[in-house]
Amino acid sequence: STLMHALAGAHPADSGDILINGQPVTIHNPRDARTHGVEVIYQKLALADNLDAAGNVFLGRELRTKTGSLDDEAMASATQKVLARLNPRFKNLKTAVRSLSGGQRQSVAIARAVHFNARILIMDEPTAALGPAETAQVRELITQLKAEGIGIFLISHDIHDVFDLSDRISVMAQGQLVGTVDKNAVTKDEVLAMIILGKRPEDTTPADIAELTS
Repeated sequence: STLMHALAGAHPADSGDILINGQPVTIHNPRDARTHGVEVIYQKLALADNLDAAGNVFLGRELRTKTGSLDDEAMASATQKVLARLNPRFKNLKTAVRSLSGGQRQSVAIARAVHFNARILIMDEPTAALGPAETAQVRELITQLKAEGIGIFLISHDIHDVFDLSDRISVMAQGQLVGTVDKNAVTKDEVLAMIILGKRPEDTTPADIAELTS
């Protein structure tokens, strides 16, 4: 999570380089990150519970009429369009988000990022504390975003989420990168060895696997 905060500009990086499309970029704050199309869906979602979906999508970036008042109609219309694309089952546009399900709240948080043209989406434990139906809904959203060409960093401790949704898997331990592997080239046991033993697949022995599965 600390690494993701650095990529999002919430935490200053004290070493290393950030490259987007192969080009080095400088990210000092969240505004810099957004300039490069980087948006974050935090584990706690950072939603304003007293506002409806449109109020949250445009929070801090409100649309205004020519007279300077809030353009509620335009914001509601834009929110309806993006949510219809992400989650056609979402019907609670006027409901305060405190009353929405976990899956619906994730939809609102994702809609906020996507509406402002995120090209890189960082998702921190998106299915944490969700029930099976809501987890399935969020998985559908992630699969759709991938199909639309949005790059996703998915932070998860759920090995099933990792294998079902990812293309590449990176394991970190004690702030260090254990390794990055192609999902289709490894087994779940080998990834567990990376997580628990800190060993890359090529360094993992049958005895290591037997110890993990016994």
